[in-house]
Amino acid sequence: MEVRYANHPEEIKRYNTTELRERFLVEKLFEAGKVHLTYTHVDRMIFGGVTPSSEDLTIALDKQLGVSYFLERRELGIINIGNDGYVILDGERYEMKQYDGLYVSRGTKEVWFGSNDSANPAKFYINSAPAHHTYPTVKIDIKEIKPLELGEPGTLNERKIHQYIHPNVCESCQLQMGLTMLQQGSVWNTMPAHTHDRRSEVYLYFDMDEDTRAFHFMGEPSETRHLVLKNEQAVISPSWSIHCGTATSNYTFIWGMCGENITYDDMDHVSMDELR
Repeated sequence: MEVRYANHPEEIKRYNTTELRERFLVEKLFEAGKVHLTYTHVDRMIFGGVTPSSEDLTIALDKQLGVSYFLERRELGIINIGNDGYVILDGERYEMKQYDGLYVSRGTKEVWFGSNDSANPAKFYINSAPAHHTYPTVKIDIKEIKPLELGEPGTLNERKIHQYIHPNVCESCQLQMGLTMLQQGSVWNTMPAHTHDRRSEVYLYFDMDEDTRAFHFMGEPSETRHLVLKNEQAVISPSWSIHCGTATSNYTFIWGMCGENITYDDMDHVSMDELR
């Protein structure tokens, strides 16, 4: 598990492109037969990819977190962005088709990930946050989510927001998680920009062709920066940073948040004339 430390907003004003990418961009999450995780000290979120092929995989984190098993003091969110697979929680199996989600309760001792076809593996994207209470495990089917439909063709931001781990769907301590799909011809997300001063966020960009690139904008509104991402790469967004993006084609992204509350629309809007 890679560890990323928190950064003061004044620091990034001096960062070059390489330093920005080293601090905030995670380039490899999904590799057949591997678990790739990142621990960010920003709200202590753990995120990454689990790609089981011929054998089931588990997340074995105990000494790194000072606990006896991974979810002793954490909750977990899972969304499968790959082919059909399954998750086994303390012996109970959950079938996971593409875009299926799962909220896993604190105290779950064994978490195993598997693929139905090793040649066409599942790709489990995970977010985990510290938890103070145990809420029930919930399987989340994207077909049962009524998405929020926002944007319009004239502003190139028609999109459908699917809320997975959200008070409208299931209870959690602080973790929120969802999936946003941009319609064909739309490329902008979350513009006009905003910040979440009480919560941090992690973005995973995917469903992009090999030559498609996403441009993720970050930084304080008066000191913006950007990162260029390929398919299936993720970026850490601290609470003081804007987090909006565009791309050379439409795409899908998963957002995961944790922090002071679970109020989805608790944000500080940034007017267009504030951006620099």
